[in-house]
Amino acid sequence: MNHKTKGFVRLFLTLVVGAAVLFTSLWGIGAKKKGSAEGIRLGLDLAGGVSITYETVKEDPTDEEMEDTRYKLRKRVDDSGMTEAEVYREGDNRINVDIPGATDAEATLKELGRVGEIFFILGTDNIEMIGQEEETGAPVYAFTKSWEEIKAAGDIILDGTDIQGADPGWYQEYNITHNIVSLTLKETGKAKFATATTAHVGEPIAIVYDGEIVSAPVVQEPLVDGKAQISGNFTAEEASSLATTIRVGALPLELKELRSNVVGANLGAEAINTSLMAGLIGVILVFVFMAIRYRVAGVAADMALAIYIGLMVICLNLLEITLTLSGLAGIILSIGMAVDANVIIFSRIQEEIGVGKTVATSVKLGFSKAFSAIFDGNITTLIAAIVLYIMGSGTVKGFATTLALGIILSMFTALFVTRFILYGLYEVGFDKEKHYGQVAKYKEFAFVKHGKKYAFISIAVILIGVAGMAFGKFSKGEILAYGLDFKGGTAMTVKFPETVEPSIAELEKAVKTAINEDAVVNLVNDENAATLKTTELSEDERNTLVNYLVTTYGVSEAEIEMQSISGTVSGEMKKDAILAVTVATVCMLIYIWFRFSNLAFAASAVIALLHDVLIVLAVYAVGRIGVGNTFIACMLTIVGYSINATIVVFDRIRENIKERLKKETYLDIVNKSIVQTFSRNIYTSLTTFFMVAALVIFGVSAIREFAIPLMAGIICGGYSSICITGLLWLKLREKFPEEEEE
Repeated sequence: MNHKTKGFVRLFLTLVVGAAVLFTSLWGIGAKKKGSAEGIRLGLDLAGGVSITYETVKEDPTDEEMEDTRYKLRKRVDDSGMTEAEVYREGDNRINVDIPGATDAEATLKELGRVGEIFFILGTDNIEMIGQEEETGAPVYAFTKSWEEIKAAGDIILDGTDIQGADPGWYQEYNITHNIVSLTLKETGKAKFATATTAHVGEPIAIVYDGEIVSAPVVQEPLVDGKAQISGNFTAEEASSLATTIRVGALPLELKELRSNVVGANLGAEAINTSLMAGLIGVILVFVFMAIRYRVAGVAADMALAIYIGLMVICLNLLEITLTLSGLAGIILSIGMAVDANVIIFSRIQEEIGVGKTVATSVKLGFSKAFSAIFDGNITTLIAAIVLYIMGSGTVKGFATTLALGIILSMFTALFVTRFILYGLYEVGFDKEKHYGQVAKYKEFAFVKHGKKYAFISIAVILIGVAGMAFGKFSKGEILAYGLDFKGGTAMTVKFPETVEPSIAELEKAVKTAINEDAVVNLVNDENAATLKTTELSEDERNTLVNYLVTTYGVSEAEIEMQSISGTVSGEMKKDAILAVTVATVCMLIYIWFRFSNLAFAASAVIALLHDVLIVLAVYAVGRIGVGNTFIACMLTIVGYSINATIVVFDRIRENIKERLKKETYLDIVNKSIVQTFSRNIYTSLTTFFMVAALVIFGVSAIREFAIPLMAGIICGGYSSICITGLLWLKLREKFPEEEEE
């Protein structure tokens, strides 16, 4: 097989795989559309619905109590027909409930949080069998009297306070296994149960949970010791379910609402549409830039990037990752970052062509020499994503998941898919130097010589941020514009009809009239909406305010997004934010120290990223941008991005030290390394900037609040990698001698 034929085979296989990936991501496979974008699970902020975090009133509940409580909430959610909901534990005494598509938010909150009730009542004359379940054949009962009549007749034998416990069990008789439920009563229930079972041998006793008859065993003999066995044609699962139901009904646990979030489905749909538009525009800009700047290699990168996007969609579907608004931002951001590896490779290829090597040799060396920078840069960003996933929750965890997935897929597509396509294009005839662009020509520039100027600029910006924080503390009472996640309270985002445009003063008065509370009101003019922030409101107060807005302004309840967080959770959020950034920084420092075998590299990289974090904090302070749940995601993304850019420079310094000429000083090496990586830093910052800028221009306010400081972080990360890190390394090298010198 000659080279041209081999090239056509490569390109044909690429088109086949690309078409398969594209088809799967758009339409899916099979009746369930496996792998399609349509089948991706959407989070509450995209699909609309209710999210609640409950905490037990009891300080130290047992694992069994917590699991039973989770089961109780799961059962109530299922009984309401909300089968897509998720109910899961958080820590030792909290339970989260996420219900996509829930419309009556306040009713959902009130229903889920109430304590379950269980009663044992006399079955004779109070219940009757009305049929059998189709699947199990178990009898189905109904009440013959009202609950008030049963109570008035004194036919309630026990309630939840009389029950000590209930456990599934079994016994064997004639080699046949019988599944049972063993019931244990407290002292308060022994006498009552003994009296009832003695007087009603041969009659049924109905077990009623939350108004539903779950079982009606017949009394076989008087039970006077506070213990009983409930038997029947149970399977092991049915016995376990009945035991859990009895325990749940008897639980002493009360739940209090710590945090709730209600999102209208229409708001979620708007977020999806605008974010997808932003993503499409950003991707097109990246495609055009890569093709113009790197020509044939850029086309190969564009084809690989298209496959990357399709693989991302398929993985989100198959891995059943719940996509949130922050997760969507993470995907769009990761697309911009995915270009980075290709930029590093193509810059290397152009350099090799520039020194007179053949195209074939240059392509081979380009991938080989770029590997260490790509590997180290992506691993450090992946560390930030892992820390974010472990220490975050909710939307932050969703962002971390998509970012980590994006990093893994970008490495695969850059190092394998792009290489495969590029060799195919080369073999079919694109083998001339002109097909791969020209090396960017930069004059030698003494970057390190101007270190004092860069330091002055950085210190000035950081001081402006400090002044902004001081002004915020003086004028607003807080150094940053903390959102609910960081200070607690209740917030509503209300979208008004086109004909209604209330003023801030009018809305403040409306809140005061409805619930007699002061509110901080901000208008979102481009969306004809407003945010109303108050202290933490009760369920009744929230319901009253919602009804008032619907009645007074004709607002649709589906257009109201609501969030309520207690002070306890907000205090934890602040600690988690600081801890997450600290842990990520330490982990990355250790990794860089290990990979570069010298503390000077690690220390200067960490100082540079702290510089970037402080400057982004200045943007938050001066711009009074809300510091909320996505703040942690933003900061850790900037940390990962900054380290990624810095490592490219350090990788080149490490390489140049090994190839050092006798006459070269370390100052010369740093300047040369910065010049050699200058185009990569500029182009990577530019392509990532395209993606984030599209979010700012076309995204909804929640995305914009995330994207604006991220844009500042991208600019700052590029600046620090060029102007700060090399100078820091040069200064710290004197204190931490290089192993390469030995």
